[in-house]
Amino acid sequence: MPTREADFERVALCHSRSLLRVARRLTSDSSSAEDIVQQTFLLAWRGFHQLRPDTNARAWLFRILMNAFYAEARRMRRLPAVIELTAEVTVSFPDLDQAMDISRALDSLHIDHRTVLLLGVVEGFTCAEISEILSVPIGTVMSRLSRARRTMRTLLAAPLLLTSKDPS
Repeated sequence: MPTREADFERVALCHSRSLLRVARRLTSDSSSAEDIVQQTFLLAWRGFHQLRPDTNARAWLFRILMNAFYAEARRMRRLPAVIELTAEVTVSFPDLDQAMDISRALDSLHIDHRTVLLLGVVEGFTCAEISEILSVPIGTVMSRLSRARRTMRTLLAAPLLLTSKDPS
């Protein structure tokens, strides 16, 4: 007879890589992303008894992830600002340059647009599933996705806008 732990591992833990991938793109550093995913699994474990067998477990987990992300953002707004000093490194490998341009363009999107793009394009959720995950109307999801794609096309068509190199 399967135990609750085995059921949770089978249903939830198999999505950990996808959750971490999206959390890393939503946050500024990997340790925050890992914290959010860990919080997601803690909350999922606590509410696992409420998950019905006919529920889309993946969408349920991403909804929990988004709630954890929003809660973390609210918590961070209450903390004093910390300024990090970092040096930018420039690498000139063609594939890496293209990946960096895409990453910079994605990072420059508004968080709402970045979120729907990540969930739809990277994770493969449908607009209806994204609507459920984010608790917004499907029309909002579709317009955000359209605007995000348009902005990405614009940014990637002009890669010089994405780099912050000193002109001298």
